[in-house]
Amino acid sequence: MILPHSACVLVIEPDDSLAHQLAFDLEEAGYDAIVAHDAVSGLQQYRDARGGHSHRQPALIVIDRMLTGESGLSLCRNLHTIGNCSPVLILMARDTVDDRVACLEAGADDYILKPYRSEDFLKLVRLYLKPDVDTTEQLRFGDLVLDIGTRRVIYNSRTIELTMKEFELLKFFMEHPREVLTREQILENVWGYDFMGESNVIEVYIRYLRLKIEEEGQKRLIQTVRGVGYVLRES
Repeated sequence: MILPHSACVLVIEPDDSLAHQLAFDLEEAGYDAIVAHDAVSGLQQYRDARGGHSHRQPALIVIDRMLTGESGLSLCRNLHTIGNCSPVLILMARDTVDDRVACLEAGADDYILKPYRSEDFLKLVRLYLKPDVDTTEQLRFGDLVLDIGTRRVIYNSRTIELTMKEFELLKFFMEHPREVLTREQILENVWGYDFMGESNVIEVYIRYLRLKIEEEGQKRLIQTVRGVGYVLRES
C-alpha cells in the first residue's frame, strides 16, 4: 500500500517481468512507482514531472543499463545534463571495476547487480531515500555555505543544485579545507569503493562541481595539485 506523501521512484526497465517486480517491491515497501520501458518514455516521464505535468516527481531513478535504442548510461548522462539532482541507480549484470567506473562516470550514484534480489534493492533504495537529517549544522568556506540538514549549497547568495554525490564530494572538501586530498582518500570517503588502476571518476565530478560553482565566473575554489589530488582553498 502506498503511503501518503511517499517518495516516488521512476523505474526505466525494458523487461516487463522485472519492471513489474521492481514496482511491486517498491509499492510494498511504501514507495510510489512509475514505470517506463525505454529511454524515450523514461525521459518523457521525467520531463513531465519536472514540468509540473505530474504530481509525482521522482525522488530516485532506477535505470537498466541495457535499454532498447539507447544505453542506460547514455540516458543517465542526459538526465544529468538537463539538471537532474535525484539519485540514480543503475541495474547491471556485471561487477567489474570498468563497469562500476562507467556507471559513476555517467553520473550514476550507485548500481544494483543482477540477478535481482528484492532485499538488496530495497536496502539501497532506503539508503538513498532516507529522511533529511534534522540539523542546523552548516559548513562554511568563505562565501561558500553548505547546509547539512537541507542539503543546500549557497555561494555568493546564489543557491546551487547538486546531486547527492556532488554534495557528498563538496562536503568532504569542506570538512578538510586547505588540506590536499589524494584521489584514494576521495574515492574511499565519497564513493566507498577501492578502485584498482586508473579512473577519471573524480575528474568527472570535479568538473561537474566547478561548472556549477563557477557558473557566474567565481574564482576557482577546488584546485588541482598535480600528481597528488585536489584541495579546497582560496586562489
